[in-house]
Amino acid sequence: MSDTGIDVEGIRAAVSAAAAGWQAGETALTQLSAEERVWRLGANPPPGEASLSEREEMARANLALHAPMAAGAIAVGYPAAYDLTNVGGNNYITPIRNQGGCGSCVAFGTAATVEGAARKMKNNPALNIDLSEAHLFYCYAEAKDGRNCDNNAMSGWWPDAAFNYTKTDGVVDEACYPYTAGDQACKLCTDWASRLTKITGWHKITNPADMKTWISTNGPLATCFTVYDDFFAYRSGIYRYVTGKVAGGHCVSIVGYDDTQSFWKCKNSWGTTFGMSGFFNIAYGQCGIDATMWAVEGVTLPAVWLNNKLITGLWTTDQDLNAWAFVDTVGWRKIAWDTPNIFFDMLTQFAAAKAARRPVNLLDDNGVIKQIYVL
Repeated sequence: MSDTGIDVEGIRAAVSAAAAGWQAGETALTQLSAEERVWRLGANPPPGEASLSEREEMARANLALHAPMAAGAIAVGYPAAYDLTNVGGNNYITPIRNQGGCGSCVAFGTAATVEGAARKMKNNPALNIDLSEAHLFYCYAEAKDGRNCDNNAMSGWWPDAAFNYTKTDGVVDEACYPYTAGDQACKLCTDWASRLTKITGWHKITNPADMKTWISTNGPLATCFTVYDDFFAYRSGIYRYVTGKVAGGHCVSIVGYDDTQSFWKCKNSWGTTFGMSGFFNIAYGQCGIDATMWAVEGVTLPAVWLNNKLITGLWTTDQDLNAWAFVDTVGWRKIAWDTPNIFFDMLTQFAAAKAARRPVNLLDDNGVIKQIYVL
């Protein structure tokens, strides 16, 4: 046993004896002290929410809802397996992040879920979106809700609050407020107000079939689960709890599932050296993972400039103020219909730019062109 309290050899032996289906070994987290490991968590159910142990009971009850698929029934509404990191060769999930020594996992799980939802809902795996976990945790969790990084009664957070702030207040991009582990003041960039991403709404899902339908249709889901000490030694395979005490609660983003092997694929926030390049698989019903998940209903991105673009197509109908332009390398975009004068002026500019093959700069506000400058 190491002086950190993680008996890696003991865990490996226990996993092997139980034929638990996953591989244990030394990781960056097994080398940390017990206190430092807890700082890598941060999901703390507030009063009125199910406790971590109650979530485990709920997940075990939900396990029975997976049984029909395990028995070979045909799924209705979703495929038997789905992985948002590889949908026909497209990856809708943003890169792995590292929360470091701060109990900010809820901010990371929320940001990862919103980022993935934006890419999937807009059918754009290349969408450039990197939200500021620092904004979520230090400006909202800490400054407004009194949470902090440390391992005490006021540490950690919960997804309800994180998604509420993302809806009402919004979250800037990482470049506007870069994340550093450790309590700090909320310091946004000067033009933060024009760089906010918001969600249109969120809701909870408690039925596994609905979770799989949502993932395969709309994108990832956020969830929280109980972390036991053996999880820190996870290297690969399908995790099932085998041995060790409770370390705390953790929030991640569910990015896939597999009914043939009965597991969820999760995006973690412990860097790429943990697990399978930052991801891990966990068996259905384990540790409260599928008691409840959080779904993003829609994402509103900040307006962005599309510079030096060619207009290669125009499409209109006989409906009032309804026209679309095809922007080369970007796709179809709707022409703003705020007023007839603005609409017809922009339509005239689009037509002229297309006919002359002159490049344009466009202000794209969530798929609607609000301004055009012909170059």
